[in-house]
Amino acid sequence: MKRFALRFIPLIIALASAGCASVAVDTTAASPATVEKLRTTNVAPAQVGSFQLAPDKPAAMDTKLGGLRGHRLRPAKKSWSQLLKDTLVVELTAAGLYDPSSRFVIEGQLTDSKVDAAIGTGTARLAARFIVTSDGRVEYDKELAIDANWRSSFIGGVAVPKAMYQYSALYKQLIAKLIDDPDFQRALAK
Repeated sequence: MKRFALRFIPLIIALASAGCASVAVDTTAASPATVEKLRTTNVAPAQVGSFQLAPDKPAAMDTKLGGLRGHRLRPAKKSWSQLLKDTLVVELTAAGLYDPSSRFVIEGQLTDSKVDAAIGTGTARLAARFIVTSDGRVEYDKELAIDANWRSSFIGGVAVPKAMYQYSALYKQLIAKLIDDPDFQRALAK
């Protein structure tokens, strides 16, 4: 019986690695809840400046993502920090609050980005430092983070897509958290 089971190990390994794919994540339509929040708060239009990896972080954090059982999730453009910037621009634009000539400039630094499609409980985290300046003066400077956890299957074909979805959703959630922050709203007050 033991020899019989050992013969299937190569087959199990082949099946487990089949279907490994690279999936690109790009911005999608704005979130209705975030757009409504932006419209009902007393914030001025803003431009979106530089978004990049925080200086003390490894360069790979901005372009790669592990924890997906051999599968790859990558930013459609050059970096995860660019995806965060694009997500903010989409939300501001949909609310009529994106103005490339505004005196308010929102910038960001990616400080954490990870996902783990572990068996049992999957986890993901996205964090960034956001800075708002007005006429060159810093009005807001805060790091915000979003964490997620969910039941994760033993079966990679179930667990990996769910982990990819959970991680991708963090971008909209982090921007929503920024918009909800009373200090951010005060920094952009009309």
